[in-house]
Amino acid sequence: MVYITRREHFNAAHKLFKEDWSDQKNMEIFGKCSNPNWHGHNYDLFVTVKGEPNPTTGFVIDLKKLSKLINVLVIDKLDHKNLNLDVDFMKGRMASTEVLAIAIWEQIAPALKLEGSELHSVKLYETENNYVEYFG
Repeated sequence: MVYITRREHFNAAHKLFKEDWSDQKNMEIFGKCSNPNWHGHNYDLFVTVKGEPNPTTGFVIDLKKLSKLINVLVIDKLDHKNLNLDVDFMKGRMASTEVLAIAIWEQIAPALKLEGSELHSVKLYETENNYVEYFG
């Protein structure tokens, strides 16, 4: 089994909060991430695909195809957007990095299956010190 990873990058704003909680409770639970005026991150996304290399091409997946798929299904929808307000696949969901990684998986995995590939993991860096890794 071979694992190959493509890195992409996007910038997005979000706010962690629950509408039914007071501002004080949101601040207690989410801290400065509940800033009423939002805040942003420069995210790095790592998408890892697994499989056996094609005997003809030597590829597990053509990285140009993988990049295009990630950009069309995910990056174009997230980059310079507000995760809470602008992103269709985040509607009604908490805009945490954990939930965002799961939502990205849900966008990419079915399309990869159609390409005959298998998604292994989605790793999403929110900051240089914080990241989430999701394996489906």
